[in-house]
Amino acid sequence: MQGKPRPPATPAQTLSAMDHLIATSMIGQQEMTQRLDLTISDLTCFAYVLEAGDDLLTAGDLAVRANVTTGAVTGILNRLERAGYVTRRPDPEDRRRVRVAATACAAEQVQSLYAPYYARLTELFSDYSSDEIAVLHDWFSRAGGLTKQYLAELREEK
Repeated sequence: MQGKPRPPATPAQTLSAMDHLIATSMIGQQEMTQRLDLTISDLTCFAYVLEAGDDLLTAGDLAVRANVTTGAVTGILNRLERAGYVTRRPDPEDRRRVRVAATACAAEQVQSLYAPYYARLTELFSDYSSDEIAVLHDWFSRAGGLTKQYLAELREEK
């Protein structure tokens, strides 16, 4: 199916499709948080911990990525630690800081919940050529940067 002509779409139609994807994704995230007994902020931070892998993040790193205060991230980490999702480890380079690691059991639980969905997305990507995938990657990356910049501007207006 790669290389199949795509139906035409206007920027307005594409924005509408994106809005629907975002709304559906938000509903999906709420479903995931209920199944995992977490809040959206908890799951977001845990996802960043998982993404970092062995390059463990600090609480400050998480606060910046999740767009929360360091005080808020402390509460999030306390909840995640009590629930068995993360452990805190001393930073070997600076004993005043801690690094956050996912527990193997929690990582497996979350990954098993998301794996079927990501498998379907991966299958969907197989319908696109490598050039189309490159365009999608570029767009998502640039839109993510634009979104972060806009959120920073909104925060400055407060």
